[in-house]
Amino acid sequence: MDEIDILLATYNGKKYIRELLDSLCNQTYKNIRILVCDDCSNDDTVSIIRKYMEQDSRIILFQNKENIGSNKTFEYLLKKVESKYFMFADQDDVWNIDKVELTYNKLISEKADLVFTDLEVVDENLNTINKSFNKLKKYNYIINKCIKNGYDLEILHNTITGCTILSKKKWIKEILLIPENKNILYDYWLGLIVALKGKIVYLDKPTIKYRQHINNQVGTLRYVERFNDFNSIRNHLISIRIDNFTTFINNKEIFNDEQNKLNENALKYYKCIENKKNINMKNIGTFHRLYKKERLSFYISMFFIFNIPIIVRILYKIKKLIVRKNERN
Repeated sequence: MDEIDILLATYNGKKYIRELLDSLCNQTYKNIRILVCDDCSNDDTVSIIRKYMEQDSRIILFQNKENIGSNKTFEYLLKKVESKYFMFADQDDVWNIDKVELTYNKLISEKADLVFTDLEVVDENLNTINKSFNKLKKYNYIINKCIKNGYDLEILHNTITGCTILSKKKWIKEILLIPENKNILYDYWLGLIVALKGKIVYLDKPTIKYRQHINNQVGTLRYVERFNDFNSIRNHLISIRIDNFTTFINNKEIFNDEQNKLNENALKYYKCIENKKNINMKNIGTFHRLYKKERLSFYISMFFIFNIPIIVRILYKIKKLIVRKNERN
């Protein structure tokens, strides 16, 4: 039975950390190490972890000297991995008792480099909100399409949730250092690199209770729910794409020549439409290359949002007027 390192970054997690640690320590797959790095918590998180360490020698604690954020904390933990395999854990979730066993068996049986799973969305008290996070986010189509097409779409979507990942230590040297880009978290970067160079498989089953609460760093909220007007939504989407493709271009060594050319064309396209507020008919071929494997409805919506925003802007205003009228009535 291979040893597996579980990487846990903590920060002011006293409210939920006990439930997570209980679920990790009670896994059916026993040959694990739980590597915890606390990012300068000012509550009782560390003292709680130390009490668990007294009961379970598999827990190893590290402490940052200054607050560096989750990306850098996980980067630090990745450098501490000694086992052949590793996983990520979030301090506020609860793992199903067979999570490690199921994902390990899937990875071995499929001879894969990375496996990820679905999640059950729950509230603060672990009551089910939705049995499938990926169906809720409408990721299933993307995931299935990516699997069949060598993960072509991973360049546009982060479909791999970090706390469901099991991967091989050999990939750590490929992903370090994680780029300084607020849109590219550790799971996205790992998923992208393994997608380009290895084999990823998906276990279509929830293995974790994904807790939603007011302090979630990443949750189920969609980008369209974060803004009050269409222009803000469009600008946000374009800004993310510009930042991400700039990062890809700055890391040319992980892509082949064809992919590097697409990255360059994509950056030119998004910078072009950034200043086109009404209609754009330039570089449409690049848009098609990027989105041609999407759902037809998504392809059409993105085409109008990016290339004919004047129409969407009008429809968006009409919709808001109708909503306001209904609210008054």
